[in-house]
Amino acid sequence: MTKLSIQEFQAQAGTWEAKSPWVNITQDLINQFADATHDHQFIHIDEARAKEETPFGGTIAHGFLSLSLLSKFISDVIPQIEHKEMVINYGFEKIRFLMPVPSGSRLRGNIKLMECKERKQGEYLSKYDVAVEIENIEKPALVCEWLGLTVLKKDET
Repeated sequence: MTKLSIQEFQAQAGTWEAKSPWVNITQDLINQFADATHDHQFIHIDEARAKEETPFGGTIAHGFLSLSLLSKFISDVIPQIEHKEMVINYGFEKIRFLMPVPSGSRLRGNIKLMECKERKQGEYLSKYDVAVEIENIEKPALVCEWLGLTVLKKDET
């Protein structure tokens, strides 16, 4: 994977864009997420009932499951920053869940670097425009503006 200085990364704001590899959204993954989050609503875990009682034709992934995959999507595609100590999930400006994700679907992240600004010495706040795409469906599962804080090693700032 490419290694860039923080200045080179900043210079790519507005132009850097990448699509992650696809991730399979299996019923087993949905069930594991339900267990981890204690969200066992039938639309996620009861295949027969979801097929009969919902307009989805079966179970769907939790919106937060789709959102939680952002960490994987970005780590699969983002350039490595020289002298990086860590990257911290700083939060979101907005999140919109637009489409249900049926069990058996595949998702990927379409990630665009909108800006990267020095917050204070050695800390850079990046804003990403993200669309989580569902394979063969035009409308994304979700869109968001995601903030990440890159912290450089102290001896390199």
